[in-house]
Order: sequence, then structure tokens, then C-alpha cells
Amino acid sequence: MSGITKAALFTLAVPLLAAPALAAEQPPGALALKRVLLSTGGVGYFEHEARVSGDAALTLEVRRDQVDDVLKSIVVYDDRGGIGTVDLPGQEPLETAFRELPFTPEDLASPTALLNAMKGAEVQTSGSRAVSGRLLSVTEEYTQLPNGGGTVTRNRVSLMTAEGLRQLVLEETDSLRFADPRVQAQLDSALAAVAGAAGKERRRLTIRTTAPQADAGAERTVRVAYVVAAPLWKATYRLTLPESAKGSEGGTGDLQGWAVLENLSGDDWKGVELSVASGNPVTFRQALYSAYFVNRPEVPVEVLGRVLPPPDEGAVAADVMAKAQDSAVRSRAATESGAPTAMAAPPPPAPAPAMSAPFAGAMPQRAAETTPAESTEATAQVLFRYPQPVTLANGGTMMMPITARAIPAERLSLYQPNTQPRHPLAALRLSNGDSGETGLPPGVLTLYERLNGAAAYVGDARLATLPAGESRILSFAVDQAVTVDRSEQPSRTLSRATLADGVLQLTVTDRQTTTYRIAGAAGEDRTVIVEHPRRSGWELVQPTGGAAPDLTADAYRLPVAVPAGQTVTLSVALERPRIERFGISEMSPEQVRAYASSTELPAAAREALGKVAALRGAVADKERRVADLEREQAEIGKEQERLRQNLATLPRDSDLFKRTIAKMGEQETRLDGLSRELATARKEADTARNTLRDQVRGMTF
Repeated sequence: MSGITKAALFTLAVPLLAAPALAAEQPPGALALKRVLLSTGGVGYFEHEARVSGDAALTLEVRRDQVDDVLKSIVVYDDRGGIGTVDLPGQEPLETAFRELPFTPEDLASPTALLNAMKGAEVQTSGSRAVSGRLLSVTEEYTQLPNGGGTVTRNRVSLMTAEGLRQLVLEETDSLRFADPRVQAQLDSALAAVAGAAGKERRRLTIRTTAPQADAGAERTVRVAYVVAAPLWKATYRLTLPESAKGSEGGTGDLQGWAVLENLSGDDWKGVELSVASGNPVTFRQALYSAYFVNRPEVPVEVLGRVLPPPDEGAVAADVMAKAQDSAVRSRAATESGAPTAMAAPPPPAPAPAMSAPFAGAMPQRAAETTPAESTEATAQVLFRYPQPVTLANGGTMMMPITARAIPAERLSLYQPNTQPRHPLAALRLSNGDSGETGLPPGVLTLYERLNGAAAYVGDARLATLPAGESRILSFAVDQAVTVDRSEQPSRTLSRATLADGVLQLTVTDRQTTTYRIAGAAGEDRTVIVEHPRRSGWELVQPTGGAAPDLTADAYRLPVAVPAGQTVTLSVALERPRIERFGISEMSPEQVRAYASSTELPAAAREALGKVAALRGAVADKERRVADLEREQAEIGKEQERLRQNLATLPRDSDLFKRTIAKMGEQETRLDGLSRELATARKEADTARNTLRDQVRGMTF
């Protein structure tokens, strides 16, 4: 790009960008926004910076709807110190303030609601009636005004005093206060919480940093950054073609790229380092600012059954009882043997089982060491950083230049049948060379062309993501100077036939031929790119030779050179092989004869199928004979049923009765003959089918 174009590009940016001197001075220790990076992933990176010494507590305010993203992504960088904690108010500070109060925020809606919520509290009133007592209730009363002036609502307060129940009208009382100072303090605290929460949609984070012990007094830099939702920035381009870029000649165009962005962060940007990134990062949200509780199973309380112990009737000391028993045993033994005998010592009591010691002899426990995960440098985005500090008020919109350079541009025509069936589209092939250039993000492009020294608008186009080293075709208008006529011709070719085990297998090739007749422009040559649709399972077989065509997700791109004033024909053919299988025994004679007479099959195949056709015809004749006999048998059966019904109504001595009996006898004779003929016909049909099956199984080609 010429130096004039670059200068013009960056001169346009000057009114939108502020000089570094415009940035407001920040007090020492305060966090100031220094860097902003907006991503096409719909998020923004915001980095704040402060100079501190010693231990410091830095504060940062963010919008309420950004807290989840901040908790997910906040990161603190400290040159030499460390990070302590980051704390902020709860999600619902108002509900938290009322959690231990005897009333709710809704009770502060009116004096009546508050007094009813504080039933039992001691209050004192002043005015015409000074009363002290405990609140019982507050009820509404409606009083009719004189002369039809409407009604007025008053609130009657009932108090229990030392003298008994007393009532007063709240609106006639000068003041009413709670006698207990603690209740009054609770009310003051609640009102302060309501005032603090009214209209407040921001949360203040406190970031605590610690200084190194060896250098606690030295000044250092602390950076606090996070990623939150941000409006998607948009890329727009302007491409100006020189007068020499005509026909299919290659050339270059002057490309200007701009980023259109908004500051909806809630804060002004003052002298920030602004960058935009093009990519498709994975971004998500998580409700980290909400409190979650685990559902725990509820175990019922074990209630023991009632026990009624019996009354105590006294006891004897254990040693006295043992001596008495020992004396009785010795006396009985002496009586039986005549001599005193020493008693055997009682066996020692069995040792009580030792309690299990699951940790006995176990190795001392310690925390497991963590294994850090490997990390790699992310390269899935293109970064554009503006070289000057930027100032943009909250809610403002600005344009930032992101590129200004010359880019190869080739003029051509792109034929897309689904877009415009009769004419191709005027298009450009933009090539992003790999000589150190970065990729270009997607965006809209406005095309200009220089004519007689002045620029003229040509059309708009959409530019998809253009990585370095690749090219894109941008269509911007209908090329009515070129006309395309398209015709399609399907065909089918039998390429192979086999017969084995009674199955005829045919390999058929379907072919779809499309012919494009392109009438060129009268005054200049054209390069027309024909986008021919791709079909799943089909292969491109024509045109052959030359370089392989470019492929898109759903089309082949076939280039055609069209000289000025001439008509060029392009034939494109797609083929698909498929297999058809038929059981010869189940085919009708007509189908077999049709394949036997097909000139696509070899002579051996036609001869074999001719034999099959003759056998299949014989089977069909036998089956037809069986069907005729079965039909005649069924008709006689129906006729006999009719005759039997007539006999039931005829006199036995009438001539009609006798003729009916005679006719039924003739039919019985015919039925006997039909049974014999049908058995013979079925046997012949089975024989013909078996012959056909055996012959077919023995045929191979």
C-alpha cells in the first residue's frame, strides 16, 4: 500500500483515540484499567494495575452480572509479592442483613406492616395521649367524611398496658418508638441496609497482597486481570482495485481493515492499551456466585420403647454368697468320702477379645503430592494491538484500524447454479501471502475500483476467515456479460454380471453428465470458476487430465478460460457403481426374458438366461393349471351349498327336488375327477419347480 493510503488510514483514527496525556492520574495504590483485549469469542480481557509497597488491600468494583465471570477468571500478577485472599459481599446482601431480624424487607413497606410484624414489642407514644405498652395489633378503619366527601383510612393500634388494653389512632399520634434499644438498633441497621442496596448493581472486590519479608518496604507492581462477557467486535474491510485489474489479469489491491467495537464494560477507558483478537475460543459461564447446598438423607430419630423395671427386693454381697457355697461343697464332700478333700482351682477366665485396631501398624498419613499439568502456548487466534493508548467513554463506539496493506487480487467469474442459474457472479480471488502476514478475521468488505483516476463503488462482499498462505473467492455482483446454459443427462451402464447359486448379480454404473455452455463477454476474456455440486458416493470422472480441481464442502471448483465473444463447453461427469441382486427362481418369465435379450450381457449369460426363461415359463404354465383347477373346485363347492339350501325348502316328491338331487350327483362326480386332476397338476408343478431350481443352481457364468 502506498504511503498516502497508510497515512490516510491512521489519520482517520486520530479523532477516536486519545493521547497518553489525556489519561487521568491515579492515586498511589489504586487499581487503574491499563489493558483491554476484546475477543470474537464474545468476551473481553481487562487488566488493572497498581503500584504498592508492603502488604496492600486493593479494591475493584465490577457489575453484578459480571461477578460469576470474574470469580471464574480473576488472576493476580505480583512482581515480587504474594496473593492472599479475594473477598466480596454476598450475592444477596439485603437478604443476609434481614436473616436474623424479626421482620422482613417487605414489612418496611408501611408503618402498619412493620407494627404488625413486631407484635409483642414494647412501644412508647407521645402527643395528646402518651401511652406505653406492648403491641397487640394494628387494624385499618374506614371513616365516612361529612357531606359525601368520601372515606378516610385510619390505623387503630391496640396496646396491652399496665392499666389494661388501650387503643389509639396512629395518625393522631406525634411519635411512636420502640422502648427496647436493641430493637431500635435493629431497625436502624435494616434501614441502612435498604438504603445501601437501593439501586446498587455493583460489587466491590478486595484483593489482599503480601510483601516479601526481605524487601517489605520496596515498591512493586500488582496487576489484576479477569475475563467477562463483552460485545462482539466486528471486522470491516475496504478494498480498492487499480485500473489495470481487468479481465483475468492478476494484480494487487489496497486493503484497509477496521475493527468496530463498543465499550459496554461499565467504566470509561482512559489511556488503555487496546487489542482485539480473532479466533473461536471455548468460553462458558458458571454460577460461582450462587450458594449451593448438598441434599443429605434424613435419618429418623431412634425412640426407645418404654421399659418398666421390676421392684428391687434386695441383694446379698457376692463374697458372702461365695463363702456359703464353698462351705456347703466341702461339707458334702466330707460326708461322702469321710475325709476332707481340697477343691480344684477354678479355670482362669478366658481373655476378653481384643478390640480391633484398624490403624495399628499403619504408615503415617500425609497429603499426596500434586502433579502439574503440561501447558502449551495457545496459537488459535490472531491478535491486533493498537500502538497508541485509547480513551473511550462507557457506552461509546469506535473504529480501530487493524490492517493496511497491498494484497494480491485476481478478477474472475464464479458460477453457482443455486445462487444465479443464468449468469455467474463477478468475484475476486484474494490471496493472503505467507510472507510474514497474519490471518484476517471474517467480516464484510466494500469494493472500490479506480476509473479515470477516481474511485467508484463496485459492490459488497463477505470475507470468511483468511489464514496466512490461503486464498478466498469473494463475489460482489452479477456478471451479466456472461451467460451459462446447463443441461443434465443421466445414463446407466452394465459393467459386470454373474450367476451363482441361483442369484443373478449385476454391477451397474450410474453416470450423471452435466454440460455447461458458457457464452463469454463481448469485450474481454474471462476466467469462469464453475462450482459443480458434489454428491455422496459419486466420483468425478470428467474432465480428466490437468490439475485436480479445488474442493469446497459441497462442490468442485472447475476453472474454464472463456475468450471474449466465444462460447465454451464444459462437460462434467459423475459416476457411481452399485450392485443389483435377483433370485432367478423368484423372477417372472417376462423379467428373465428381458435380461436374456439385453445386449449388455455377454452371449453365455444370454444363453443361460434363455434356458432359465423356458424353464420358468413351464413352471408358470403348471402353476396356472393348478390355479384353474382350484378355482373350479371352489366354484362347485359354492354351487353345492346353494343347492343344499334349496333342498331344505322343496317337497321331496317334487320334480325340482329330484332334478336338484341329480345335479348334485353330477357335481360330486366332477369333484372326484377334480381331486385327481389337482393332485396330478400339483405334482407336475412341484416337479417343474424342482427342475428349475436344480438347473438354476447348476448354472454359473
